[in-house]
Amino acid sequence: MKEIKCPECGKVFTIDENSYAAIQKQVRDREFNEELKRQKDSAVQLAEAEKDREIASLQGKLHQLHAEKDLAVREAEDRMKNEAAAKDQLIATLRSRLQSEAEVFEAQKKLAVQEAVRASVEEQHERDKQLLQLQSQIASLESAQELREKQLLAERDRLLKSKDEEIAYYKDLKTRMSTKMVGETLEQHCEIEFNSIRTRAYPHAYFEKDNDARSGSKGDFIFRDFDPDGTEYISIMFEMKNEMDETATKHKNEDFLKKLDKDRTEKKCEYAVLVSMLEADSEFYNQGIVDLSYRYPKMYVIRPQFFLPLISLLSNAAQNSLDMRRQLLAAKKQNYAAERFTEQLMDFKDRFSKDYRLASERFSDAIDEIDKSIAALQKVKDALLVSEKHLRHANDKAEALSIRSLTKGNPEMQQLFTDAGIEIK
Repeated sequence: MKEIKCPECGKVFTIDENSYAAIQKQVRDREFNEELKRQKDSAVQLAEAEKDREIASLQGKLHQLHAEKDLAVREAEDRMKNEAAAKDQLIATLRSRLQSEAEVFEAQKKLAVQEAVRASVEEQHERDKQLLQLQSQIASLESAQELREKQLLAERDRLLKSKDEEIAYYKDLKTRMSTKMVGETLEQHCEIEFNSIRTRAYPHAYFEKDNDARSGSKGDFIFRDFDPDGTEYISIMFEMKNEMDETATKHKNEDFLKKLDKDRTEKKCEYAVLVSMLEADSEFYNQGIVDLSYRYPKMYVIRPQFFLPLISLLSNAAQNSLDMRRQLLAAKKQNYAAERFTEQLMDFKDRFSKDYRLASERFSDAIDEIDKSIAALQKVKDALLVSEKHLRHANDKAEALSIRSLTKGNPEMQQLFTDAGIEIK
């Protein structure tokens, strides 16, 4: 049994063990509850203080973020302004430089074109002048050629007119000659014929007997003629052959051609001519001047009446050839001047093309540099736009900063804000 004294009335009670234990338990529960209440009040106070400190800290961080954002925006704006000003200055400088170089290039191009046009006009005038000279010379040559043709035709008519008389003369001469004097008489006849026209027709000619037998052979006569400057333009080796009908041994013209060609070569003559009365009945040799060049180079067989005409024909042809050579030489000189003019024109074109190409390359290089500068400025612009984008994103993030985002995933902090009566947004 247990005795318990009432604290109010001082009365003593006696209770059993079970009642005592129940009373003792009630006392302990009340004290525990009071202690629990005290601890709860203390925890709430601590939580409220911690919440106030956390809110103050978050507000400070939020203010700091706003300040940093404002500073970053101002710095970015300042950088963008400075870089934009620098870009504008660079673009203005490049534009000025491009305009200056373009103006210089345009002036140089205009000057070069004017110089080329002037030179081309002068060269065209000179070429027209030379063309007129050439046309005049061609006209003179054509006139001379026509005159020469008329002279040859007149000579041919004269020869044809005297043919019968010459034939009759030589037939008569043949009947009057003896066998011993035949060859000598034909040589004398040809020499007399030539000397009769030498002074007026061949004043510079050489026509003499061939007395040089050092090679073991010689012809009858050598004819050489020269122009006034002393230039030989024709040479002929002559052989004269004749025999009477009564001669026992008959020769043919063919028998003397090989020796005549040998004499022509050794005496350095251009033509070889056999003046022959052999084979008197041959229609082949009686037709006039017989060209045997297919047997021996520049070989002819003629009757005596064609002695002077053949010299005239060959001399005229050689003179024409000499004139043509002279004209060809003059034409070559003129052609050289024309070729020189053409070369100079092509050289000017090449040099102008080279200068234009170099100027064009410089202009292209300037354009490339400008393009590079524009590309670099574009990169700066792109970088600024990216920086602006990043700043905008940072600003958006700062604007989106809230208690909800700060306490996301932290239920303790959410509870503290709720307990503090702060709405989580």
